[in-house]
Amino acid sequence: MHEHLDELEFLAQTAGAIALKRFTQNLPTRNPKFFVGPGKLDEVAKYVVEHEVDMVIFDDELTPAQIRNIENVLNCKILDRNNLILDIFATRAQTAQAKTQVELAQYEYMLPRLTKMWSHLSRQKGGIGMKGPGEREIETDRRIVRDKIRLLRDKLELIDKQNITRRKSRDEKVRVSLVGYTNAGKSTIMNSLSNATVLAENKLFATLDTTVRKVVIETTPFLLSDTVGFIRKLPHSLIESFKSTLDEVKESDILVHVVDISHPQYENQVQVVQKTLEELGASDKPTLMVYNKVDLYLIKGEENEMISDIKDKVKYLESSYLSKGEQAVFISAALNINMDKLRAKLFEMVNEAYKKIYPHKEAGIYR
Repeated sequence: MHEHLDELEFLAQTAGAIALKRFTQNLPTRNPKFFVGPGKLDEVAKYVVEHEVDMVIFDDELTPAQIRNIENVLNCKILDRNNLILDIFATRAQTAQAKTQVELAQYEYMLPRLTKMWSHLSRQKGGIGMKGPGEREIETDRRIVRDKIRLLRDKLELIDKQNITRRKSRDEKVRVSLVGYTNAGKSTIMNSLSNATVLAENKLFATLDTTVRKVVIETTPFLLSDTVGFIRKLPHSLIESFKSTLDEVKESDILVHVVDISHPQYENQVQVVQKTLEELGASDKPTLMVYNKVDLYLIKGEENEMISDIKDKVKYLESSYLSKGEQAVFISAALNINMDKLRAKLFEMVNEAYKKIYPHKEAGIYR
């Protein structure tokens, strides 16, 4: 529970909000009217008034009726987890494709909430949860929104066809995709391996657009792509609208699953990524597990003392269950620790892929 709220707070910070207080409640089932119990909502309302809070965020998806009922009690802006993530995506989108994908997801999220949103948008001044098409089309009705959704889908279909043509031009080169939970360090690894300049910062969803670079290790070239990070409870509309971007993952020959091993819930994050890959139909690909941020990983030695030396941490992890029965590397991309072993593993896996996929040619002749 606390780890989930830690992530929600990180999402809020990424969007530019400051978290003041957390409220939790154990209920056998969600309250259909307020999501939480009336007594808990009164407790939240009291805090909102006393501290002049202008926004309350829920770590789950709320129904349109629940949002309306909660707003009537709290008299402030109400966001659910999906709306918060959509707002971050809207802020991060840079290319025409990413902007179109996010706009489509926003309209699909907005459609069932149209009546309530349209009734109060005129008195809101923007901010978190309001970036996007809602601000520009106050008078839009359901029919026009559906037309807009159809146009955006057509636009994405055209972009997808262009992407398919672009990917076909990369034939006879092994494709490797970096996948993982958001903020695991994929972009840092991408920059290190390819000398690219992909944005890498300590924020969620720093990268939305797929970046593809040619990488050569010794004499073996391959295409390396950095994709959007996954997250717990990723809105279904975003998964749907980003499918054309995630096709890069589906069509890859090798996956590099990057894990932030310093995160207290890294095993759960691994499961989230694996489940998302299953939904994309990409879970059966050869996968290299890369456990990143070993410098921040906390380990107790035999004398119950914390191990501080990074090389000792790597040795400890290499002998642990994490490296049993799977391809695994333990690194710190930010500090360039053990990156030579990552390159060696990739060299081995890429060459093996060339032999299976393109047996008529040797990998070394590609340029």
